[in-house]
Amino acid sequence: MTEEWIAKAEILLEALPYMRRFQGQTLVIKYGGAAMKEPELKKAFAQDITLLQYLGIHPVVVHGGGPQIGQYLKELNIPTRFVEGMRVTDAPTMDVVEMVLAGKINKEIVNLINTAGGRAVGLSGKDGRLLEAQKLEFYRPRADEPPEIIDIGLVGEVTAVNAQLIRTLQAQSFTPVIAPVGVGENGETYNINADLVAGAVAAALGAAKLILLTDVAGVLDGEGRLVSSLTRRQAVDLMEAGTASGGMLPKLKCCLEALEEGVAKAHILDGRVLHAVLLEIFTDQGIGTEIIA
Repeated sequence: MTEEWIAKAEILLEALPYMRRFQGQTLVIKYGGAAMKEPELKKAFAQDITLLQYLGIHPVVVHGGGPQIGQYLKELNIPTRFVEGMRVTDAPTMDVVEMVLAGKINKEIVNLINTAGGRAVGLSGKDGRLLEAQKLEFYRPRADEPPEIIDIGLVGEVTAVNAQLIRTLQAQSFTPVIAPVGVGENGETYNINADLVAGAVAAALGAAKLILLTDVAGVLDGEGRLVSSLTRRQAVDLMEAGTASGGMLPKLKCCLEALEEGVAKAHILDGRVLHAVLLEIFTDQGIGTEIIA
């Protein structure tokens, strides 16, 4: 029993320098995948956010919700079409996207954090014009021809983040939980990729870390082994070589853009691991891939 107590003390001592380093710092966490669906993982994530708050660290949560949106669209008999992984969003689809993201999912996350003892407030990009956006222009390359312009509807990209609103909440010890719904210049509503929103928010806040929770272990090398640390140059090399491909490409691009905008470090973690956020931040080894400048 004594050895067990000593082991617990050693874990706390390992975490101590990281607690000191990140006190008062902002961490932007993109929450999605299995971590949003499995009850045990959902509870663990809320506990992680609550602990960060108690340690004087300022988490900001940006969440996705693609599978849940798909389920509601199916129940409402609204057809869904994707173009290279992006949901084509017409007006009826946008209504469902906003209802599910800003309504159901956002408030569920807020409730989980508050129940765990934290202090969370839910926002969409429309609140205080938190996420200003414009229509995303999508181009498909064609051999020996100009790129094909494809209209994917009310899909947007972030043009500005109201960092003051987030900092006001942080000053009162609240964790903002942000649904990736943006607002256009004339009040239009836009569906925005949650990874891109997390990157834009992290850049606007000068965050110490951008953390993307996924359903994979992290970035893998050509032999399928986890790469624990990458420089920006090494990440680009993996993409150009085709070693990093598929769904990992937009995540890596998001991380690289955030680093270019001044975010100190970016992380891609396996959200299927209990307490993945704490294990990455407060242990020497970490569990995912960190990307540094």
